[in-house]
Amino acid sequence: MSMFAPAACSVRAISAPTRRAPPVISTTWFRSEEFSILGFMTHNHTATAAPREPMLNDAQAQHCAQMYEYLRGQIAVAGWLSFERFMDMALYAPGLGYYSAGAHKLGSGGDFTTAPELSRLFGGCVARQCAEILAALGGGFILEIGAGSGRLAADLLLRLETLGALPDRYWILEISADLRERQRSHLARHLPHLLERVHWLDQPPDASFDGIILANEVLDALPVTRFRWYRDHVEELGVVSDDGRFAWGPRPASPAVTEACQRLSKAGGSWDDGYVSEYCPRLIAWTHSVTRSLRTGAVLWFDYGLPRSQYYLPERHEGTLLCHFRHRAHGDPFLYPGLQDITAWVDYTLVAEACRAAGFALTGFTTQSYLLAGLKIDQEMQAIAGDDANQFARLANQARQLMLPGDMGERFKAMAWLRGLDLPLSGFSLQDLRHTL
Repeated sequence: MSMFAPAACSVRAISAPTRRAPPVISTTWFRSEEFSILGFMTHNHTATAAPREPMLNDAQAQHCAQMYEYLRGQIAVAGWLSFERFMDMALYAPGLGYYSAGAHKLGSGGDFTTAPELSRLFGGCVARQCAEILAALGGGFILEIGAGSGRLAADLLLRLETLGALPDRYWILEISADLRERQRSHLARHLPHLLERVHWLDQPPDASFDGIILANEVLDALPVTRFRWYRDHVEELGVVSDDGRFAWGPRPASPAVTEACQRLSKAGGSWDDGYVSEYCPRLIAWTHSVTRSLRTGAVLWFDYGLPRSQYYLPERHEGTLLCHFRHRAHGDPFLYPGLQDITAWVDYTLVAEACRAAGFALTGFTTQSYLLAGLKIDQEMQAIAGDDANQFARLANQARQLMLPGDMGERFKAMAWLRGLDLPLSGFSLQDLRHTL
């Protein structure tokens, strides 16, 4: 997916699908004697130990080396680079970043699998929620922020067609030319008769509109600030070049970072010295920028994350930073710059604060499991399978992966914002977790 994200001082466009959705196949790496393919294994003093590397082909090795040199040049300017900027460039640098370089990321042949890639049941259920909102509005538009492979857009439109609730137009906010082409190709194969309704945008629409904005696994791709807490001071963890390798480089935190960490500490509990975590300083500005044009309607966020009081628990002393490459998960963001996904869990309390700051009403917050149950996933299974018992069994297995706590059911959350509507939403009718925020 691609995203429109604010940089540290201004709003700018960046491309970014999102992430690393579980299920992760394995948290170990291929056993290989090629321990250091490019000769720059990383030092990582706060995350998990660097795993053995899988083999890279020549193109991957060359791309990784180019990205490494680019980042090292950025570090050389001041000798230290904030992790927020490092993550921003590693993911979104034009032509080099993970989300802008065109590598295959989603599905069985990529690095992670999202809910829409796992099963059309997810898109079918979300379509039911969208149909409910569009009916209350008497029609409208849908804006998807970052559409990845285009699978969610296709599933939504096809199901909305059967429900008699097609939007007037389906916008995709996507500035990556490569991802646009992949999305266009997928939609042309699966719903050529609806392709004229789909339009791609480089930035949020300037004109006000009524409808729905949705984003699946986008918030977790926003760059984060990394910090280390001590009782008498706070360090910001940036990136340095140490003997030709990337390494964590602490420096005294700015007053703004220190103040933010003090607030987070109070929410999570008493932290021991050396507590490491992260937060997303640009989330409020980013959400405002991508939702400001919505006059009347709903915003739907789907991502993995936690309320702040659970996110910053003392026992979560290494934060939530996670990287994905070839369906393996690890904690070293310096391992394969430009080739691996870097992500952090979403602080949903911060998303709720962004909701209020942008002038919306927080209408729902629930787990993915309860969202899909409220949207009648059992009826979606029956509608797809009909009398085919084998198809129904396959769908039942997919539903388990989407809903069971050990898979995606509880780790992934859904949040709904409303503006100009007073509407109960079926997807949020079975469980209300707003009190946890």
